[in-house]
Amino acid sequence: MRASRSLIFLLPVISGALVLTPLIATGGDARFPTTRTDLNPKDRKRVEAVTKFTTDFTKPEQFEPMAGGAATSRAIVNGDAFSHFSANLSFEEEQTFKLGNALFKKLWVPPPSSTQASDGLGPLFNARACQSCHLKDGRGHPPEGSADATSMFLRLARPARTEDERKAVADHRKLNFPDAVYGEQLQDLAVQGLKIEGKMQVSYQEIPVTLAGGEIAHLREPTYSATNLGYGPLESDVTRSPRVAPPMIGLGLIQAIHEADILAKADPADQDGDGISGKPALTRDHRTGDLKLGRFGFKAQNATIRDQSSSAFMGDLGISTPDHPSDYGDCTKAEVECLAHPTGVQPRLGAFEAPDPVLPLVTFYSENLAVPARRDVGDKTVLKGKELFYRSGCTACHTPKFVTRRDAGNKAHAFQLIWPYSDFLLHDMGEGLADGQQVGVADGREWRTQPLWGIGLTETVNGHTFFLHDGRARNLTEAILWHGGEAQMARDAFAALPKDDRAALITFLESL
Repeated sequence: MRASRSLIFLLPVISGALVLTPLIATGGDARFPTTRTDLNPKDRKRVEAVTKFTTDFTKPEQFEPMAGGAATSRAIVNGDAFSHFSANLSFEEEQTFKLGNALFKKLWVPPPSSTQASDGLGPLFNARACQSCHLKDGRGHPPEGSADATSMFLRLARPARTEDERKAVADHRKLNFPDAVYGEQLQDLAVQGLKIEGKMQVSYQEIPVTLAGGEIAHLREPTYSATNLGYGPLESDVTRSPRVAPPMIGLGLIQAIHEADILAKADPADQDGDGISGKPALTRDHRTGDLKLGRFGFKAQNATIRDQSSSAFMGDLGISTPDHPSDYGDCTKAEVECLAHPTGVQPRLGAFEAPDPVLPLVTFYSENLAVPARRDVGDKTVLKGKELFYRSGCTACHTPKFVTRRDAGNKAHAFQLIWPYSDFLLHDMGEGLADGQQVGVADGREWRTQPLWGIGLTETVNGHTFFLHDGRARNLTEAILWHGGEAQMARDAFAALPKDDRAALITFLESL
């Protein structure tokens, strides 16, 4: 190793950023298992061995190309790379997947309509189909150069104001509280004859950042506002948090990670002193009310893919399901005109606008969008970038691999070695990325570690490279440079690398 690089590598190692296994497992919760309940002692040893962080960067690890285990898609890489089903589904399950795909792409229409199995949209909404936000099952984008914000919206929420409200949050019965008029998110579309709630407005300020060697990067600092409000002002303490639709791949495999493996990486009090204090998100199952480990959403507010899907039906489309029976979506009592519109409930089909089996089919589809196979895992630059990724401390949060539980609900997800590059915990990401909005146990500076698998195919699938929760980063370099808080040390290590080394790390990310 050259002397000029040795100091750059040494600092993160001394600071504890290069930790190959958790030193102290302090994130356990008495309500969840602290050890794998699905494994016998022999299996447990196998799992510990195969998930141990590598120290050999001269060659790819065994099974590394198969990012999603046996479910990995080996299809030709093109614009449909995120839309293939898990490779290990049965023939019958492939049929179920295709039915779910049709419903995911389905364009819903306002009621009343002659297409009675498709009406129920709105009255206020953000999109007409799931696919409208999750473009080609991939990543959404901010409204660059146009007014199109279909794959991005503003979450609205206020903090608890009373002791009863604070108790509801502490008991995980409430994530936060909606605006009294506009509800949980700003709806920028409406059925004919009804005013929209408003429009999201975003403006950017360029911030120069100097990197090692004198290179200057420019970050975009966004400012968000709600304009053209149709029903009066927002409440004074309501926060506005932007969200772009995340990619859909590998969700069933994430759901199949055992709780104990995620909790083992949590250290909310930072007892090991490494500056990383990942916190587990706790939330309630929408149907049963049972307390579960949150793992989906930018703040891990949903425990299951079904919960995530039913929330999107209600909030994004204004469609009622058995899990969210509101036929008026996110309309509030203050929006009297909205509540006066007809609903799309057809008694002969069921009691909801999207009766069973709509939600189960969409859930199955969402659970089985396959992770594409890794590319160029043996390339020298990729291997160098991987080493730099590890040594810069990125793996302190972006955990490379897990083995899913043996007793997963779907056999296609069971006992698979997967490479999501996330610990699925909440981390303080600094003031720069803070949205000021509490979501359950996540405060206004905390975000779930986003999985990185498939990130290198964003441009191929979606035609852009906008990253982070609001798409402010125009490329992967900017995304890294926005990291702060617990990720500040890793961010600084990246910024201190020579230009060629930074490029190698980015090349590694592009291979994921």
